[in-house]
Amino acid sequence: MENKVIAVVDGREVTESHLVSLVQSLGQNAARFAGEGGRKQLVEELITQELFYSDAIANGLDKDAEFLAAAENMYNTLLKQYALSKLLGTVTVSDEEAESYFNDHKDTFKSGPSARASHILVDSKEQAEAILEEINGGFSFEEAASKYSSCPSRERGGDLGEFGKGQMVPEFENAVFNMKAGEVSAPIQTQFGYHIIKVASVNEGEDAKFEDVKDRVKQLVMSMKHNEVYTAKQAELKAKYTVEVK
Repeated sequence: MENKVIAVVDGREVTESHLVSLVQSLGQNAARFAGEGGRKQLVEELITQELFYSDAIANGLDKDAEFLAAAENMYNTLLKQYALSKLLGTVTVSDEEAESYFNDHKDTFKSGPSARASHILVDSKEQAEAILEEINGGFSFEEAASKYSSCPSRERGGDLGEFGKGQMVPEFENAVFNMKAGEVSAPIQTQFGYHIIKVASVNEGEDAKFEDVKDRVKQLVMSMKHNEVYTAKQAELKAKYTVEVK
């Protein structure tokens, strides 16, 4: 993209790249300035910033001790960050390295057990047992959930969707993961009341394929290599320069 000059303020050029940098600095708020009207607002902001710069120079603010101290601190911080980014920027991870790590740590990437179930939630064991009798007598589970359940899932026939271990209260989870697809439980008590549970499916988890998790593996290996490079450089610099902790 051509770095077009969009304004000249006190002899200094304001360019398209300045506008792009400003938009990037806004993050999610950049959406508020979409369109030609928003662009004009941002250009006006860039012009105003340049006017403040000119006024600051005219009033000698660039010579203020407070400004000079802040500028030096910012310079030091930026230089440290730049040096670190240059160091870590040398680190790469090949597909072969990532696949080797994956093969040595397959259990790390295995998907955990999950299940899909529906339930009917009521206040008392007696009520739950009475509903269970109706279901065993031919009343559909989904209709019973819509009619009796106090859970918002009643609108979906009691369907809770798919969930993994650790997402439900222990009593509910233990029941579900010890049931088979199509099975309906006896009343189960939890802190919320009494549940009748119908399991649609139980997945014991499965091994991941490298291609499906390659990006995640590469990020993990990259992080580990970053840490190794950082630690090695830290030790090298401590041996090279004087460090006195007080």
